[in-house]
Formats: sequence, structure tokens, C-alpha cells
Amino acid sequence: MIYYETGSPEQELSAVDLQEGLFTALDKLGDVGKVLAIPPDYTRYPSHAGELTEFAWQYYGDKLTDILPALGTHSPMTEEQIHHMFGQTPMELFREHDWRNDVVTLGEVPGEYVKEVSKGAIDYPWPVQVNKLLRDGGHDLILSVGQVVPHEVVGMANYNKNIFVGTGGAEGINKSHFLGAVYGMEKMMGRSDTPVRRVFNYASEKVASELPILYVLTVVEAGGDGKLKVRGLFIGDDFEAFDKAAALSVKVNFEMVKKPIKKAVVYLDPTEFKSTWLGNKAIYRTRMALADNAELIILAPALKEFGEDPEIDKLIRKYGYHGTPHTLEMVEKNAELRNNLSAAAHLIHGSSEGRFTITYCPGTNEENLTQEEIESVGFQYKALDEVMQTYDPHQLKDGWNQLPNGEEIFYVPNPALGLWAHKDRFKD
Repeated sequence: MIYYETGSPEQELSAVDLQEGLFTALDKLGDVGKVLAIPPDYTRYPSHAGELTEFAWQYYGDKLTDILPALGTHSPMTEEQIHHMFGQTPMELFREHDWRNDVVTLGEVPGEYVKEVSKGAIDYPWPVQVNKLLRDGGHDLILSVGQVVPHEVVGMANYNKNIFVGTGGAEGINKSHFLGAVYGMEKMMGRSDTPVRRVFNYASEKVASELPILYVLTVVEAGGDGKLKVRGLFIGDDFEAFDKAAALSVKVNFEMVKKPIKKAVVYLDPTEFKSTWLGNKAIYRTRMALADNAELIILAPALKEFGEDPEIDKLIRKYGYHGTPHTLEMVEKNAELRNNLSAAAHLIHGSSEGRFTITYCPGTNEENLTQEEIESVGFQYKALDEVMQTYDPHQLKDGWNQLPNGEEIFYVPNPALGLWAHKDRFKD
């Protein structure tokens, strides 16, 4: 059921509104004994999940015994990031998810079902894996907090993805990512009903139904003035809350451009994006808007690595972003890639399939990726300082820009907050 819902493209929720909405929902639950909160990590800072988690701590006090950021394969949060995102929430409540070692398998989604929903693309069974704290922690309530926004692996982010990927294990993460990549992310992004989501929903309903999960879902829009606006808050324990949040997200996070983009410039905020594992959202989220032979320029001042995980970083460096046929061939020939299918999926996601060029522009500090490293994985390279003389984020506005030299470009200040497409490439 839905315990609280509010939202529209015009609505703007304040911190007080979020607190009142959350408290209203929690009041309806009645008394609970022990609570686990699962917010996203710092890479989803704009979600307002940190704020909502702090409100949950204020509401439950000592009953909130554990906070498990949904890291998935991301790097653990630093103390500085935790303080910045979660305010006064005590540090001692935070637990670190280890996706390789701290998981239990609750059951599986049958291979026949995976084959059916993927239209034959994949036929392996999918293990339902979660951090052992969810099963063994003795919690009466699990608060899964996060933002619904278009996503390249599952179509629309959050809901049970926060559980099965954010707190999931290596095999589950690998196989779900590969399922989405082989099925085709351009057939899924911006859609709430996808093969990966159906697999997750099967897991929620038939395997993990005993977990006492309440989903707290925000919808956040990046306004034309550059400010983030919370447009919706949906709280419930089943698919309905997610479905309503996803419908609103499509309205506020999805832009159908008037014509294919010939040159796009995307900025990666240095506080959020330090790897291509995350920074390739610049590719994922704009690819359906880009014209054939378009140029995508990615301004990445803090780019220092390819993978958030050292093992995945090595695989990206070794195999590169060279398109679907090449990646699938490498999966067939190399056990190390077969054993890390999320890395293989990422290599597919990060390739233009030869349809447009991708130019990364990292900073020039000692820790930044070098020209040699950038070009070795299949991207083009340009020096950040040189490119920013022409494409200065402080001078560009969100969307179409006509430059003094007459050039027309499309500027995206944060690719994580939206999805862009042209009608010729976005087909139901």
C-alpha cells in the first residue's frame, strides 16, 4: 500500500515538506522495535535521501540501529561525505557494504522466467542476493530511501534496485547488469517496465517478500536555473509507489529534444564524478539524443580512474569501450570477463558503437587520467583547460546554446539527473 504520496511537475517540496511527509507515513506504521535504513551513497547526493535518512533518525532515535548505504560496486563513503550528506546522523550507525563477501542468497529467479522477460536474450537463473544484515539483523523495518530517475541498467532507478543491486552480491549485480546490456539499454531507459525490473519484481514478490521493506522515493528535477527541485515524495511497500514516482520522473527528468544533437557538452561535477564507471552517464543519458557522427565532449575535472572497484578498473583498462560485438566476443573468450559481467555490461554501455565520437577532458593534476590512458580504452582526449576556453560551464546554460562563433551546442550540467532523446531513437 501507499503510506504517503505527493508530487507534480509544478510542485516544489521543502525540507519541512519532506519531513512531514515521512513522519506521516511512519506514524501509520505504528510502533516498531528495530530499524535499518538503506539510503544511496554519495554518488546520489542530489536525491535528498541523506536528508530523509537524518529525519528517520530523528523520528526513531535509538531504534534506528543501522544505516547501510547502498554502495553496489561503488567505493565506500568517506567520513566527510557521510557528514555532508547525512548531517547530524551519528557516524557509528553507518555500515559498509561489501558486495563480494557480506551477502546471502535468498533464492533465485528461474532461468525460464529470465528468458521469457528478456525475449530470449538471456536464459540464466538470477540469484536473489542481499547484504546479510537485511536477513540476519533482526530488524522490524527496513527503510529503503532514494530517488527515481531514468537509468541505463534497469530503465528507472531505485525501488527494489536499491536492495538487489545496492546491497547485492557479485553474481546478482553482474547478471542483472549483463541482462540489461544484452537486451539493449536504449529499449529500457526511461521505462518502468523492463526485463531487469520484472526480474527484480519477481524477486520481491516470490523470494524476498518476508523482508519488511518500506520504500521512500523522491523525484528531483534540475531546474533551468541550475537549482534542484524536489517534485515528489512517494512512500509505500510495493510497486505502486515506485510506479507513480516513475511516471512523475518521466515528466520532469526526460527531455525529448527538438532535433538530433550534433555536438553535446556534458559537465561532470568533481564532487560526484571521479571515474568513467559513473561519468559515463554522460554517454548513457544523451546517446538517444545524439545524431549520427555527433561529437560528445565530457568535461571531467576530477576523473582519476575507470572503475570504482580496483578489479573492474583493471578489466576496463584491458578490454576498453569497443562496442557490443567486441565485448561479447571477449566475454566468450575470457573467463575473467565472464566472471565480472557487470564490467562487460559497462563496456557495452560506454561505447558509442561507432555512431558518435566521445572525447573525455580530464584535469591535468597528477591524480587525473592521462591522455594515453584515455585513448587506450577507446575514447578521444582533449586538454580540459583548452576545451573550457570555448565551452565554459559558467557561461553555458542548460540545453541549447548559440556560441559567439556561431556554433550551436547542447549543454548538460549533470547527466545523472535526466535523460535526453530524440523521437527517432526513442521508440516504445
